[in-house]
Amino acid sequence: MVICFLTDFGVQDDFVGTCHGVIARIAPDARVIDVTHGIPPTQVLQGALVLASTLPYMPIGIHLAVVDPGVGGVRRPLALSDEEGRIFVGPDNGLLLPAADRAGIAEVRELANPQYALETISRTFHGRDLFAPAAAHLANGVPLEELGPPLHPDALVRLDLPKPTFAGDRILATMLYVDSFGNIALNLTREDTERAGAVPGSRVELELSGEGYYAVMARTFADARPGDVILYEDSYRNMSIAINRGNAASMLHATPGQRLRIRVLGPGADRR
Repeated sequence: MVICFLTDFGVQDDFVGTCHGVIARIAPDARVIDVTHGIPPTQVLQGALVLASTLPYMPIGIHLAVVDPGVGGVRRPLALSDEEGRIFVGPDNGLLLPAADRAGIAEVRELANPQYALETISRTFHGRDLFAPAAAHLANGVPLEELGPPLHPDALVRLDLPKPTFAGDRILATMLYVDSFGNIALNLTREDTERAGAVPGSRVELELSGEGYYAVMARTFADARPGDVILYEDSYRNMSIAINRGNAASMLHATPGQRLRIRVLGPGADRR
């Protein structure tokens, strides 16, 4: 069985390796795929979006996801399955649901059976003591219902996913995620930008925190000169902002959650 593992732990500390060790002790034959451990610390929305975006490229198996700023609090630990046979393990803070909702949630269980956790559960490291053991036991074939009592999907915490707003040739978008290259994923699709009249080659004005920047709609980085700002469709079909051979997030001083205004100027429009 495959366990796909996503966290905000980073790789400079021992957290990821310790979870790998726990899994290997319980389920030595399980294969672990490290999707990423570079989610910005405590950023549940960014973790949820990456989990959902990468899901179609992962094997059907167990998805262990831990971005858990509420660890040790009242949030519940979960294991749930979808209609296609995937199992998701992680906190009840909205992290799992954008991915699980893709195929529809089939069953939800609260992790409450101590038989499938470590003997001592710390208040601050449920990834090691609770979630990793549960995922490992599931990989060994333990039925989901053995892990704890059922929960109704409607009782789970859901994230408020930001939606864009439109007014003619203007779009109000939200920055969702910044990758290690400084590219900024937005809560927009190509259909959204076309709705505002933007097509490849269109000039657009970006307004962030009162500052204006000019960009061009591009299909690929090769469509722009080095240093040009582009608005393009990324590999997950989100519209993103990038600088050809540069770092857009650094130049725009951008962080996830910020609002961004986009005005479509049209092909060959003046910069005004």
